[in-house]
Amino acid sequence: MLNSKQRKYLKGLAHDLEPIVMIGKEDVTDNIMKELDVNLEKRELIKVKIQDGSVLKPKETANELAKELKAEFVQAIGHKFVLYRRSKEEPRIILPD
Repeated sequence: MLNSKQRKYLKGLAHDLEPIVMIGKEDVTDNIMKELDVNLEKRELIKVKIQDGSVLKPKETANELAKELKAEFVQAIGHKFVLYRRSKEEPRIILPD
């Protein structure tokens, strides 16, 4: 569980990130789940965009995906949200205490 200082730090890192994964009309498919998992392991911090035409709500979707992927929900703004998961193989982001 992230504390407020860690969440703030991750929000700062995520600010300039471009969305890596796009969720469209098909909603969350198995391929999207695999892509999210691979990118979380590789990058630890990812931004996801829910495209126009999807009926998904960003915050609800982010929380559900975080739970399934054993990740942390960082923030949701508009149609975008940010997820964080520490890499098992090669941690890159050092969170403040």
